[in-house]
Parts: sequence; structure tokens; C-alpha cells
Amino acid sequence: MFPKQTRIFVLNTRIMTTKLTLTVDEEVIKKAKSYAKQTGRSLSELVEKYLETLTDEHRETKQISPRLKKLVGSVKLPANFDEKKELAAYFESKHL
Repeated sequence: MFPKQTRIFVLNTRIMTTKLTLTVDEEVIKKAKSYAKQTGRSLSELVEKYLETLTDEHRETKQISPRLKKLVGSVKLPANFDEKKELAAYFESKHL
């Protein structure tokens, strides 16, 4: 048989960017720059993705109770936390 072919299509789009000046705590900036470097992204990309997440009009918005809203951000996970690994371990123990 013939080898499987993969086709890649690239759509040329023009992206308009705008500069933004923010005032952010110095420690937060240091941590964010370090995180960006570790993940191979720019600080601008991180901020842009975060703002997109906040303002995404197409995602389904569910009502969150005021009690739950108070909990958001209160849990601090270790830097080496592996969500996939933890989920796999949870489901493995649940279904064994």
C-alpha cells in the first residue's frame, strides 16, 4: 500500500498587537518571569492567554456559589504537582 500522507495547511493571518503597561508587584513579576522561562513562553504570552481566558465569550459560563468563589486560589499546590499523574493514581485506586 501507499504510505500514509500528512497534509499541513497554514493560514496566513495578520495579528495586531498593542503595548500594555501594567503595575505589578515586583515579586510577582520575578515569579512570573521565572515561570515563563521554565515553560518556554514569554511573559506577554502568559498575560495574553490569561486575559483571553477571563474574557472568552464563547465558553459556557456557570454560576459559582459565593462560598466556592472564596475558595478559588486558596489552595497552593507544590511546584512539581503533576495533575495527570494524580488523576491516574486516583482513578486507579478507585477502580481497583
